[in-house]
Amino acid sequence: MLSGLILAQVLSAVILLRDRGQTLYHSMQDSLVERATGIVRLLDTLSIDDRNKLVPLMGGADLRILLSENPLPGPNMDEQSQRIASALRETLLNTMLWKGRVLVAVESDSTSGPIREMHYRHMVEGGMMRGPWMYLHGIHNLGQSFLIQVELTDSSWVRFEHGLPADLFDWPVRLLAVLVILLVSVVVLSLVGVRSILRPLKSLKNAAEGLGKNIRQSPLSLNGPAEIRETAVAFNTMQQRLKNYIEDRASILAAVSHDLKTPLTRIRLRADLMDDGEERTRILGDLDEMEDMVMSTLEFMRGTESEEPSKPLDIMALLESIQDDATAIDGDVHLDGLVGKPFIGKPLALKRCITNLVDNALRYADGALITTTDSGEKITITVCDNGPGIHDNNLRHVFKPFFRVDSSRAKHTGGTGLGLGIARNIALAHGGNLVLRNREQGGLCAELSLPR
Repeated sequence: MLSGLILAQVLSAVILLRDRGQTLYHSMQDSLVERATGIVRLLDTLSIDDRNKLVPLMGGADLRILLSENPLPGPNMDEQSQRIASALRETLLNTMLWKGRVLVAVESDSTSGPIREMHYRHMVEGGMMRGPWMYLHGIHNLGQSFLIQVELTDSSWVRFEHGLPADLFDWPVRLLAVLVILLVSVVVLSLVGVRSILRPLKSLKNAAEGLGKNIRQSPLSLNGPAEIRETAVAFNTMQQRLKNYIEDRASILAAVSHDLKTPLTRIRLRADLMDDGEERTRILGDLDEMEDMVMSTLEFMRGTESEEPSKPLDIMALLESIQDDATAIDGDVHLDGLVGKPFIGKPLALKRCITNLVDNALRYADGALITTTDSGEKITITVCDNGPGIHDNNLRHVFKPFFRVDSSRAKHTGGTGLGLGIARNIALAHGGNLVLRNREQGGLCAELSLPR
């Protein structure tokens, strides 16, 4: 928009300067005709001696007057020369008894002739040699040198050699000042108007980015133009509906979980009273698995709804504690990399996320390698293993609830199938993401990115 405004002002200035230049040029021609007419009328009444004394006093910086017995040879008169000669002849006929001849030669910057060669220095001194300004003022193809020769009553000739005035193309300071004031005013008002629109849009963008992190964030303020206010109302309505949906879903799941605990507890009590130790062990194992599935499902459905507050977190200390926990159960976990500055996040949720990734690596491989990189804009935590990996066709499905790469649902081969989904939900809640990729040398890498 600023480029368009500046271009429009520049074009307007060029048009105004061209109109001004052509108007001044034609006014100068009319003035030259009137000036030549007055001088001819005066000289025609004087004697030759008086003419020779007076002529040097009548010239100026842009006009030289000479007397001669015969006219100078010149090119055939073009349309512009004929127009000047006709105007001068008509003016002389109307003001005096005169029947002489008028010869006019006009030369432009692109032509050459006797006037140009003879008066080149005079043109420079008179300010005529301003090539670029000729184009700007739109008179580059018009006459810049004028040779007017008028025959007096006694058959002698008076010659007028005229160059364009030196101040004809001076910058119109007042006009340019008005254009600059207009341009600055339009630019400032445009910036203010655009900023008034962009400010609520920026708030809308920040609210949209924060919606995934905190569904209970404050609603948008209804500021700005009508369209922006309507968009803010629609966004607030959407946020409230999502909040109600998630709360209703969490309430239903909490109720189901609570209702399931009673029959599960009764079954556990009855199993404890059984005499068959082997059968009792199998039933208790099934009950443990059912409780794990219920709790994992609740964790997955809660996803981004953790009530845990965000606070500065030492990522390296968190990873070291996860490494220690894995080592305590004979897990081989190595840590590489460094994160210097604290990260603002939810410690328990992030520990659950990374622990799920490490447990997944230890379940299918001999060990896990955790590497960290900190670019200043985001932290990347990569958990790699040397296991069998996952077929490329299944990489996009492993985050789905209860999806298992293997067909078995036994506990020792992969749990409930919700660990990766829970980990990704936690990553999304922090504004990041979790992606999986197979290693070229074999194994799987889980890459967790957390923007600062």
